[in-house]
Amino acid sequence: MLDKIKASPSYVRAYEDLAFLSKKDVRPIRLQLELLKTETVLREHKIRSTVVVFGSARVASPLDAKAHLAQAQQQLAANPKSEALKRRLKQAKAGLEQSKYYEEARRFAGLLARAQQADKSLEFVIVTGGGPGIMEAANRGAWEAGAKSIGLNITLPHEQDPNPYITPGLCFQFHYFSLRKMHFMMRSKALVAFPGGYGTLDELFETLTLVQTGKKRHLPIVLFGKEYWNRLIDFEFMAEQGMISWEDTRLFKIVEKAEEGWDHIRQFWREHRSVSED
Repeated sequence: MLDKIKASPSYVRAYEDLAFLSKKDVRPIRLQLELLKTETVLREHKIRSTVVVFGSARVASPLDAKAHLAQAQQQLAANPKSEALKRRLKQAKAGLEQSKYYEEARRFAGLLARAQQADKSLEFVIVTGGGPGIMEAANRGAWEAGAKSIGLNITLPHEQDPNPYITPGLCFQFHYFSLRKMHFMMRSKALVAFPGGYGTLDELFETLTLVQTGKKRHLPIVLFGKEYWNRLIDFEFMAEQGMISWEDTRLFKIVEKAEEGWDHIRQFWREHRSVSED
């Protein structure tokens, strides 16, 4: 009888009972754990501030993009009437053009990481969503410069492995988007957005909203790729229609090159040294 009592799920200590921790009623505790675990580890590593880099997971490196294009050309040559292969070739050509953003994200992170090392501090540490594409490029740029960088991965229906350039011990896996977003913002001193899809737009506009409404202290927001952002979103039209103020169109800066982005961030913080953290 004693063995049955001890083998019962009710006898398992609550913090060791995974079935109990997975219950709907325990969701508030799971949310708190996702907040506390990441915060505790970042404090242990003395990460004081970060620069968040968002962008598409689908942007390939120039080397990979060239390989995808060559493969698409070969497949279409073997079956020239295939409409699906024609679309694939068109996408591969666009992918090669977009690969410039991979290199720019990599260079930007390298510039920032080398400046961080020169200051012998753990300020302006690169943090990404931890996946492939632009995220990989930014973590890679920091890694190549010998600097730490962070990855905030999230569980998705199609599992996304962390990219290999994140600093071991600074890669976290989230279940809740809300807590992941909170950690992106908690230490951020700049947000950098490269071309991306729904996820990038979600993160960008949430940040713009937080700054616009004063829920997040003012910080530099840098968008890479004038052609992409100007075609995708007509911010001036929004202001003309009275949906945002003209001042809101100055919450961000659109740039092309890594040096422009880093110079804007440095200049902003030179002028706002007295601004305290919220």
